[in-house]
Amino acid sequence: MNFYSYNPTRLYFGAGSLNRLGEVVAGLGKKALIVTGGGSVKRSGVLDRAKESLKASGVNFAECTGVEPNPQISTVAHGAAIVRKEGCDVIVALGGGSTMDASKVIAAAALYDGDPWNLIAHGQADWHIPTQALPVVTVPTLAATGSEMNAGAVISNAETKVKSFVQTECLFPRFAIVDPELTLTVPQIQTAYGVCDIITHVMEAYFNGVDGTPLQDRFAEGTIINAMDWGRKAVADGSNIEARTQVQWASIVALNGWVNAGTKYTAPMHMIEHALSAHHNITHGAGLAIVGPAWMRFAAKHRPDRFAQFAERIFWLSSPGKTSEVLAAEGIEAYVAFLKGIGCPTRLAEVGIGDGLFEQYAKDAALVVRDKQGRLLGRPPLSTDDIVEILRSAL
Repeated sequence: MNFYSYNPTRLYFGAGSLNRLGEVVAGLGKKALIVTGGGSVKRSGVLDRAKESLKASGVNFAECTGVEPNPQISTVAHGAAIVRKEGCDVIVALGGGSTMDASKVIAAAALYDGDPWNLIAHGQADWHIPTQALPVVTVPTLAATGSEMNAGAVISNAETKVKSFVQTECLFPRFAIVDPELTLTVPQIQTAYGVCDIITHVMEAYFNGVDGTPLQDRFAEGTIINAMDWGRKAVADGSNIEARTQVQWASIVALNGWVNAGTKYTAPMHMIEHALSAHHNITHGAGLAIVGPAWMRFAAKHRPDRFAQFAERIFWLSSPGKTSEVLAAEGIEAYVAFLKGIGCPTRLAEVGIGDGLFEQYAKDAALVVRDKQGRLLGRPPLSTDDIVEILRSAL
């Protein structure tokens, strides 16, 4: 193994952590832009509590509301304009992964004179990867993306129907204030989608990373098992604070660099899902619940031993007398059964998507993360025809 790993985000984790918001933000700036989504933080009282904490520490604030579930570049531009107009010098992301992703790019766009869409990779020759951004404090209200403690963000463009990413050091949040109590009001189905997102983050590296990472394999397997066990409980009883806490911790660990260190992974399941949700605006976790198993069935034909290991270690499936191919297939179907059990869709028809644009989805999926032959990176690399085959199998 040969790798570099770095995560500078300071983390406050646990029930009641929201009370630290004011003191944390006061150490970073004098006026905050509070970025929120569709209104749940207002209805739950979390927004008012955040404002009171800021006021108590002498921090003024402005607001940017209405970040979409798949955050749009137009919203990012709007947020950056508010920052400039109001003289904000710190960003507070209060919401789910979409809000946190938008906040990171707002923080960079506010210091960039060009088109904010040029900060996002979409195949352009002059991609401006940001090197500076205003400080960001993340306060997640949903366990899913792990965006609270990493340097990545995913943004959509409604005009071009492209959903893509930026990942760079200056986008690391300065602080993550993670209070599992804030997730108690998350609806059952959104909780389920979040659990799928967490698991898929870990599986991307587990199946698409380099060989020779046995310790990371065990980290990954433990995180997946934990997310499944406690995820079931959180879906069954949203008021179970212990389940909410464990799922929230799994969300962070899944994508803050610890589990994936040294794996040098790519994320084909995410890239294919991004192409779908860019066109159809489906919830990210729902898309992953559909794309994930379809991709796994295809990839297992190329690496059956790896998928057999997944079946044995995650679902305790027995191997005596079974080929790796059979065991791999059983493990994938056990995962599908888990997804169905918590209420996730596993077929495109369940979210109203047909086969009319499969070629376009396949091209969009490989727009950025591709090899010299234009194939989507992963194990195995995927041609346009391969991606179409995967999507057809998900109908």
